[in-house]
This record gives sequence, C-alpha cells and structure tokens, in this order.
Amino acid sequence: MDPAGKPPMGRERRSGPDATGVVVLAGCAAWSLVSAAGRDGRPEGVLLAVFAVTAGYACGRLCGSVLPAGAFAAAALGALALAVASRDGVPGSVAGTGTPPGHAGAGAALLVLAAGAACCAASATRSGSARPAARLLALAVTCAALVLGSLPAFVACLAVLLWSLATVRTQRRTAFLAAPALATGLVAGASWAVAEDALPARLAASVEAPLTPNRVALWRDAVTLAAEDPLRGAGPARFGRLSPTSAGSADSDGKPHSALLQQASEQGAVGVALLGAAFAWILHGMWRSPRPASVVLSAAGALTALAALACVGNALSFAPVTAGAGLLAGLATAGTGAGRNDAWPGKAPSRRGPGKGRDRLGDRRGA
Repeated sequence: MDPAGKPPMGRERRSGPDATGVVVLAGCAAWSLVSAAGRDGRPEGVLLAVFAVTAGYACGRLCGSVLPAGAFAAAALGALALAVASRDGVPGSVAGTGTPPGHAGAGAALLVLAAGAACCAASATRSGSARPAARLLALAVTCAALVLGSLPAFVACLAVLLWSLATVRTQRRTAFLAAPALATGLVAGASWAVAEDALPARLAASVEAPLTPNRVALWRDAVTLAAEDPLRGAGPARFGRLSPTSAGSADSDGKPHSALLQQASEQGAVGVALLGAAFAWILHGMWRSPRPASVVLSAAGALTALAALACVGNALSFAPVTAGAGLLAGLATAGTGAGRNDAWPGKAPSRRGPGKGRDRLGDRRGA
C-alpha cells in the first residue's frame, strides 16, 4: 500500500472483491433456503433482493466502464424520477396519512441514492462545466426531499452532500472508509439497544419518541423471536404472523422496519452475519476500486446513509432500492480503462504535450 492509503494496481485488485461478492451473495441466498426449510417460510423476498443487488452491481460495472461519469448522472436522474413518482410512498410526504416521522421507505432511499450518484458524477467528471451541474443536481435532490416532506431523506441527502464536499480533495481512502463502517455500526448498535430496552431512561425516551411506540414494539417482538431460535431465526417472511404487534395492527406490512432486526428474527445470527458481510464486501470493493478516492468516498457515504435508513426503516424491502444500491456500488468500483474519457460531457484529455505533434511533423519533414 502506498503512503496515501491507496492499494496497489492490478487485475487482482478487482477480481478479489468480485469473488468475495459471489461468495457472500450466494451465502445469503442459500441461507434463506436453509432458514425456510421445514416450515412455512417464504425465501422469495430474500432471493429477489439478492438478484436485484447482483443485477444492479453487474450493470453498474458495465455502464461505469463505458461512461465513467455520465452513468452516475443517469442513475441520479433515474432515482430522482422514481422517488418523485412514488411520492405517496415517501415517509412523511403526506400529512395525516399516519406515516411515522422516522419511517424510511422506498422514496427516501431512492433520494439518498440519487444524491450520492450526483455527488459521484461531480467527482468523476473532468469537465469544468459539468462538475457544477452535477453538484447542483445533488443539491436539487436534497431540496426535493425537503419539498416532498421527508425529513429523514432530507437529513440523509444533506449529510451525503456535505460528506462528498469534505472529501473532494482527499487521497487517503483507507482512513475515510473507516468512518462509514463506524457510523453504520453505531446506528445498528443503537437500534438493537432500543429493541433490548438497554438505554438509560432519559436517553431511551428521546430516542424512542421519533420512532413511535408501534415501531419500538415491533423491534422488541423481533428480539423475542430471535431469542427463540438464535441460529436459524423464525424463517423468512414469518415475522408478520408471529409478532403480536404486527398481527394486531390493521395497517401492518408484516415487517419490523429494521433490516438488522428482521434478519435477526427471521434468519438468526447467521443471517445477521451475512448482512454485515455484504456491507463489508461493498466497503472492501470501494477500497480496492480503481476509481479516484473522491468518487469512492461519495458512493460510500451514500450507501452508509442508506444503511442507516435501513437500520430504522424498511428501505431494503423494495427491489428498486436494493438494485439501486448494487448499481451505485458497481459504478463506483468499475474500471474506466487506460486512456478512456472520464469527462461528462467533454473530450478526452490529450496525451500529447504542447507542440509534440508539431515536433513529430517537423521531424518527418526534416527527414
């Protein structure tokens, strides 16, 4: 590793994370089948999520190698369009619908991915005119979250934008990639502490207030189910039938609104370990990515914000979100190829210095 914390170049730099990803995603799919075996579990949702991540990642690797910056911009516009089109699904977007303020749904997650992709486009482009346009797009996505009334999405998008601006000139990706891992761990630990009722009384009251009593009750049901079968869990898609809080709610979607606690309750400790391994695989791929550090860190910031939303909501329960997360990860780890145009839009920078072509022509004429 060089002093800037950048791993060595080489083909194995990308093949290693790819092989790890295959193992982790295959393990997620296989364990869902194992956890569902012998009971009425339904692993289809997990298998769909694994397929969506895989397809998005593969598409991102392909498109990122062809359009290093333009693919980010297209992804940002697409995610923004999907979020606006699903306005009724954005948490807190419509007053009086009964949607709790802390709910993280598909619309909020798509807005976060859109902001992250726009920030990546700004970092990836070499065109001076395109960079401000991409930054304005990220700012527009953040404002759209506020206009739509989704406070969690606005806070997450603003955090992604500020993180991208703070890391725009850094070259030390190793130290900065540790921050997303730490932040995700803290959010996951806090959500588990709330579910276990392990926080001090005053802190618990302030934390649980925006979560609403219904969600806290769902989380505690999830912990109870996880304790009954710590290894395999209750089985995929069985939480809604086994949770007293979910079964007694008329508008329940059958989920605990936390990816961590859903994995723990339905797929046990192995499911939680695989979920953590998937996030670690993405960060590992970012660390070994041939992309500039500013691009990698912008993508890592967006995926960390998505992970935080998933810890306190149902963001990962939607295929467009999981596919979008895979797409962003694939774009951020794609190899642009030697001599390929990284500008969006614009022309490839010339490899010839001033007067080199003329010198060669003069040499030919002199010859």
